[in-house]
Amino acid sequence: MAIVGGGIIGCSIAFELAAEKLKIVVLDRQQPGREASWAAAGMLSPAPDSRRDRSLVPLAKQSLRLYPEFVRAIEEVSGKPVDYTRTGTLQIFTGASAEAERNAMLAEHRELGLASEAISLADAHRMEPALNPDVRAVLHLPEEESVDPRLLMDSLLAAAANRRVKIRPGFSVASLIEEHDRCAGILAASGEKVHAKHVIIAAGCFSGEIAGAAGKLIPSNPTRPVRGQMLALRQANLALRHVLRSERGYLVPRSDGRIVAGSTSEDAGFHKSVTAGGVRKIVEAGLELCADLGSAEILETWSGLRPGTPDDLPILGLTNLEGLILATGHYRNGILLAPVTAKLVKEWAIDGRTTFDTQPFSPFRFESAERKSARY
Repeated sequence: MAIVGGGIIGCSIAFELAAEKLKIVVLDRQQPGREASWAAAGMLSPAPDSRRDRSLVPLAKQSLRLYPEFVRAIEEVSGKPVDYTRTGTLQIFTGASAEAERNAMLAEHRELGLASEAISLADAHRMEPALNPDVRAVLHLPEEESVDPRLLMDSLLAAAANRRVKIRPGFSVASLIEEHDRCAGILAASGEKVHAKHVIIAAGCFSGEIAGAAGKLIPSNPTRPVRGQMLALRQANLALRHVLRSERGYLVPRSDGRIVAGSTSEDAGFHKSVTAGGVRKIVEAGLELCADLGSAEILETWSGLRPGTPDDLPILGLTNLEGLILATGHYRNGILLAPVTAKLVKEWAIDGRTTFDTQPFSPFRFESAERKSARY
């Protein structure tokens, strides 16, 4: 099997399939794991960002349930830690309508079956002494988790290699290969052909650039890059105990004392610059959560390209070209959804079907009625 894309999604799929003793090759246009996966904050939250994300919640909850075993297997096979923590999140509200906003979110979380509780400001400050005193209302999300995506990718790449997955960096895909009315492999820009029984496209925001055998883009695969800028901070004598999050930004503590702060969401094409405006937005949001960060050292700035789609939901499933599976467009949720995506793709590749309802994420939802009857 050939997997196009060596980020968290592609490598998780490879790791899962390799456990079945299948021959797997991962093809990446650059160094694997160095795009959205490397840039992510690593929050593992099944809560929706907006009402349009509500259909994602069941899939996100299932993936969160899989995470402990996912991490255990990767660490065991690789021998490398991933900095996986289960300390929960404090959702922060400020301004005159803070309590009303908190109560509305609490009601939504309960409707969706998400663990969530309103706590007093006094309890919030006991749980997180560094919390900004201007905070007006707080929700405690006890089941949310976090992971360091960079450590996770390092461990996952090593684990996949230990399961005999072949990983090929610097492999630029030109198009699919089609033989006898099925997808039979990948044609590289160099002219090299990689034949495979199944091709799995998991190339993030670059997935939409991959053409079919006839040279046309695949209509069921409309991904786009969405830039996210990030910072890493360190403040002496300040160690956050929880993820802190508001509608404007978030702070994610790491075990080495760093605090990851984010993030922007920009339609900037494939440009990965870090801007003064982006840094200012992140810093201001961070100070609303923790005023003591005003004297923090900025250790690093970076940006990554999230894989967006027209409805910002993943593209998951079989296509009407036999042998071609799509697993892309995870937008902000690639780290969270890696375990469940790997399970789904394994079921599609081996059994040709899955028991989980993935209809909201079908590759066909972007196609016109006329195109659905055509190839791809």
